[in-house]
Amino acid sequence: MRLLGVFLVALTCISGGLGDGLKCTLKPADIPTSWIDMVDPCIKIMESQVKTEIEAAMTYLAMGAHFARDTINRPGFSKFFIESASEEREHAMKIIEYLLMRGQLTNDVSKLLKFPLKPIREEWNSGVEALADALNLEAQVTRSIREIITTCENPKSQPFNDYHLVDYLTSDFLDEQYKGQRDLAGKVSTLGKMMQTHGPLGEFLFDKKLLNGEV
Repeated sequence: MRLLGVFLVALTCISGGLGDGLKCTLKPADIPTSWIDMVDPCIKIMESQVKTEIEAAMTYLAMGAHFARDTINRPGFSKFFIESASEEREHAMKIIEYLLMRGQLTNDVSKLLKFPLKPIREEWNSGVEALADALNLEAQVTRSIREIITTCENPKSQPFNDYHLVDYLTSDFLDEQYKGQRDLAGKVSTLGKMMQTHGPLGEFLFDKKLLNGEV
């Protein structure tokens, strides 16, 4: 055992001295590239959408944190917005996974995250104001997805219609976006009416319904 300990210490010293000399490097595999057919304008706008989704997630996190403050104490709103942040983060992950499936992001995935990450704002005066901001945010995300579809359906620089991506975004993303926008619009309407009838108590009651999943 003592001899083994000496050997391990010696090996550690040698490793430290050699540094990068002991690193294992593998020659890149010679993989045909004929299957990689996404055009550059489509790739770039898809990568940009990752930023859009992450910034939306950051905004929802800011909303969730705001309503979780002891001075605000709206757990229903906080829960709703934290869950919304998770959905936006999942969207960013799905876009990254799609690009990887199509043979992209093989060199440096970290470049997607090299940009300032910040929410659109950090404080809201009321629950209805936050819900209205969320609706505007979702509408912005929807427009950016539709722009991707337009770009990838008919790139100006190259005659290539990416049918698969267009179908994927239409069925998986746009459908969820439109349903989410309608849900938020309904929440803004319901909360607005409750506050007209009950004043600040309306927001308190609406928060309880949000917490219990009743609205």
